[in-house]
Amino acid sequence: MQATLLVVEDDDTIRDTISDALSLEGYVVTACGDGREALKVLERARADQPFSLVVLDLMLPGLGGLDLCRQLRLAGNHTPILVVSARDTETDRVLGLEVGADDYLVKPFGIRELVARCRALLRRSQVAIAVPGGPVNVLQHANLSLYPEECRVTRDGLDLNLSPKEYRLLELFMQHPRRVWSRDKLLEKVWGHDYFGDSKTVDVHIRWLREKLEANPSAPLHLITVRGFGYRFG
Repeated sequence: MQATLLVVEDDDTIRDTISDALSLEGYVVTACGDGREALKVLERARADQPFSLVVLDLMLPGLGGLDLCRQLRLAGNHTPILVVSARDTETDRVLGLEVGADDYLVKPFGIRELVARCRALLRRSQVAIAVPGGPVNVLQHANLSLYPEECRVTRDGLDLNLSPKEYRLLELFMQHPRRVWSRDKLLEKVWGHDYFGDSKTVDVHIRWLREKLEANPSAPLHLITVRGFGYRFG
């Protein structure tokens, strides 16, 4: 079945460019330029054949993109949403993700990147649908998401390049939020019982991980040092 996409963008040129590019990829595209109109289109489609993905601008007449996103999530609509916006600060990106967007792309953007991000979101949602018993397990905390089946981590919707040890550390932390782990216990869980190296390797990997996860690694919000005991997450 062809994926059906809704493009919500009030700029006629940008809306037509996005719609044409996605249509050329074989997607069935519906487009509108008003937030309230988009909400009505989505509500009608949900009862019949829901959209596979929404490409959503934030600065919309009638109903803003953030409010539209928030209303959809509160109503239990979990259609993947890719926000495209000229708002490019970290606060804007975090806010967009916190109200329910799945990814955030800053204008101006390359059309190939937009298409690639749409493909990625559609691929993830199709994997979730195909897994028996419900959606694929995702570990989430604030702006971080860890996908165990894909061994993949995102921060603010963007993939992080983690080493295997960094990934295993983060997975363990996210599986047990707020639990305090000693260095020896982390070595046992991540490096294995037969590791005989210095426990300071844990500190080094924690420092590397913080540099990738934290906005300010010197004042971490995710990976917290518990003096005299070890580390905890969250």
